[in-house]
Amino acid sequence: MSSDNGTSKIGEGAEKRIHDRVPIITKIKITHASFGSIIVKTKNLSHGGICVLTENTSILPVGRVLEGQIQDGEENRPIVKIEVVRIGQEGVGLKFLD
Repeated sequence: MSSDNGTSKIGEGAEKRIHDRVPIITKIKITHASFGSIIVKTKNLSHGGICVLTENTSILPVGRVLEGQIQDGEENRPIVKIEVVRIGQEGVGLKFLD
């Protein structure tokens, strides 16, 4: 079910989506003072955020603000602020803050 403002709601949990997701498989370096840096795979990307795949979700609690940088072999990729907004079986949802 879609509302007029572009968000979609599915079931009781009401998933809100403004931007379309595009399947993108690459690597991203995620950094935080509490754990240093990890490299994880991406699942998809949208204008509003990115979904990553990791088995170690305990270091990525909802609400934690991190830094992320795409690791695709290109130099000087920007480092962006991201926030953990969702943890699920499909991956960890990260929202772009920059």
